[in-house]
Amino acid sequence: MNWKKVLLVTLALLLVLGLVACGGDKDEAADTSEAPAAAEGLKIAIVTSPSGVDDGSFNQNNYEGIQAFIAAHPGATVTDVRETDPDKAIPAVEAIVADYDVIVTPGFQFAGITEIAQANPEKYFILVDAFPANPEDPFGDPVEVKNIYAMQFAEQESGFFAGIAAAMETKSGKVAFIGGMAYPAVVNYHLGFECGVNYANKHLGAKAELVNIKSYAGEDVFGNNVGGNYVGAFDDEATGKKVGEDLLAKGADILFVAAGGSGNGAFTAAKEAEGAFVIGCDTDQYDLGADGDRNVVLTSVLKVMDINVERQLNAIEGGSFKGGNYTLKADTDSTGYVSEPGRQQLSDAVLDALAAAFGEVKSGAIVPVSNVGMAFNGESVTDFPGL
Repeated sequence: MNWKKVLLVTLALLLVLGLVACGGDKDEAADTSEAPAAAEGLKIAIVTSPSGVDDGSFNQNNYEGIQAFIAAHPGATVTDVRETDPDKAIPAVEAIVADYDVIVTPGFQFAGITEIAQANPEKYFILVDAFPANPEDPFGDPVEVKNIYAMQFAEQESGFFAGIAAAMETKSGKVAFIGGMAYPAVVNYHLGFECGVNYANKHLGAKAELVNIKSYAGEDVFGNNVGGNYVGAFDDEATGKKVGEDLLAKGADILFVAAGGSGNGAFTAAKEAEGAFVIGCDTDQYDLGADGDRNVVLTSVLKVMDINVERQLNAIEGGSFKGGNYTLKADTDSTGYVSEPGRQQLSDAVLDALAAAFGEVKSGAIVPVSNVGMAFNGESVTDFPGL
């Protein structure tokens, strides 16, 4: 089966409710609140597709949450399983489900684990970036499954902060977004970034232009052109570097990179260029920007997966696990940006602007556009709530 067709079905149901924690028909699986025997410790597996737990970004941040849990619970163990073919993501979970207490599945491509979880009510699943697909009504509402904790994030909020930072810090007056694949979460980052640039231009004295190369425009799982600059994969550093080089050649001097392992290539392009910077994504990527006596990472914007994964492992261990579908935002400090001294290179004026913007986003006064808002409410990045 073509993976885009699989994603088309699962995305359709996720977009219906969008970034609102929701539940359709409740799953009738047995209650899984009783934790596995503590004497042996939890046996945890993390399945990644297509890039592994060392991608320096999305998957790695999820893995770090597991590692933090194991550090506090030495009896627990983790096995990382990498399946590079997105078409085989669900079969990869099914192949190992009998061998582990908990399976962590980072990525939209794992929305189809619903039936596996329902068939194995004694197992626990942590699903990141998706809600469980309803196998009986794929175009209807997502389901809540008692043994799946599913978390989505408002990535457009973090993208918004990246856009403000890029627009205010650019010296060339040109900035650009680089994505891996046009999955919903990545498109959220993209749209939020464009909202942030437009906001800074209108309210914060910036004069920044977005650079988009038509040949790199993203195609979402519906086949819609979402613009921007997409590599087409999360594990293709060579193409990631080429996209970065082409954008820098067009005059962009700040690249916001949300491309998983492919983003490492864009980092390399920035290191080989004069006066170029990147804004990292998902986790603090400052260390990846080291280049001799300089660093090319301006800052990083965050999707706080590690802490939320660790919280659910603690809940399983402690017997308080509660499955459901949850959307995590700035109001729980699950989105944001790096402001710590020594981990970013932002001016004081930009840090002040970001702090003010974070407060407005956290309160709901500013609502950056998401892929849901664009698709269903006709929202535009040039005229969004808060602009």
